[in-house]
Amino acid sequence: MRLEKFVSLLNERGFGGAIISPGTNLYYLTGLHLHETGERLTVLAVNADGEYQLLAPSLYENVVRNFPATFWRDGENPYHKLAWILGELELSSGRILIENTMRADWLINIIRLGNRNFEFYPLSSVIRELRMRKDEEEIEMMKHAAKVVDRVFEEILSWDLLGMRERDLALNIELRIRELSDGISFEPIVASGENAANPHHAPGDRRIREGDMVILDYGARWKGYCSDITRTIAVGKPDEKLIEIYNTVKEAQETAYRAVKVGKKAKEIDAAAREIIAKAGYGDYFTHRTGHGLGLDVHEEPFIGPDGEVVLEEGMTFTIEPGVYVPGLGGVRIEDDVAVVDGRGKRLTRADRGLVVL
Repeated sequence: MRLEKFVSLLNERGFGGAIISPGTNLYYLTGLHLHETGERLTVLAVNADGEYQLLAPSLYENVVRNFPATFWRDGENPYHKLAWILGELELSSGRILIENTMRADWLINIIRLGNRNFEFYPLSSVIRELRMRKDEEEIEMMKHAAKVVDRVFEEILSWDLLGMRERDLALNIELRIRELSDGISFEPIVASGENAANPHHAPGDRRIREGDMVILDYGARWKGYCSDITRTIAVGKPDEKLIEIYNTVKEAQETAYRAVKVGKKAKEIDAAAREIIAKAGYGDYFTHRTGHGLGLDVHEEPFIGPDGEVVLEEGMTFTIEPGVYVPGLGGVRIEDDVAVVDGRGKRLTRADRGLVVL
């Protein structure tokens, strides 16, 4: 069904076909999850008539069943087989979509195929129209992933964090997520004290101290779909300035969440959060967009930023995560996963957003 919708979009947009390498787009369209193909050429070729063929290494013959496929063995030239597949699909020239994340060496060799004159365009320019709007089943998967990270947060609050290294806390979070779900959606971020002024801090050897604000940013996967949550907690009483910042970020996040409605542009949600933070005098310390789309990828469209022209529609899912980061002092970020349901925003992550002081 998804492949059929995709082929309809190919025709609407005047594309002759697509060449798709392993990743979330291939999984979305076919349900095929080809793990760790590495350097071995693996692509799905699709034409505008709805015909398609997978080219894959023979290692996957027992994985790919009941799906049109051609396999190649080590020692064979897979590009010769790809040329044959393209010929069978009558793809020799014209506007072709290519997977955004395809390996450069694969693309270079495809460009060099004889008697081919393609104009390549990014696959995301079309498939985004399908993936941005989640159906009920997809949102249920995301709800489950969100419940996992909510539960992990509640458990973190019972751990003895004082004196723990950032990297150890990150590892504990990752292990717990893996026990409760299909795995992490990204490497957990733990940023304590002055390190919390770095939005994407890599957890290190710093030990959590009395009075620290600690940013916890992590996510789970369930049946391919991601969650992504951030909470900022205090270990001991924090600096009054950090409490002020926390309350500002919390208000900004709530204001942006309440602004979510069908028909609004993504940049309007960003503006709602940014205005609160700017009025409090911290505008220069809010250094990233308010949020990003969420689904099979932890970062996908729509992006909730100052230049976000996407108009919100039913079924769109994204994060709302304003933050303030003051060098030498620390930072605060609060993030929830949000789906547009019945015309308005609905939080999927529901863990306590009040300032927790341990």
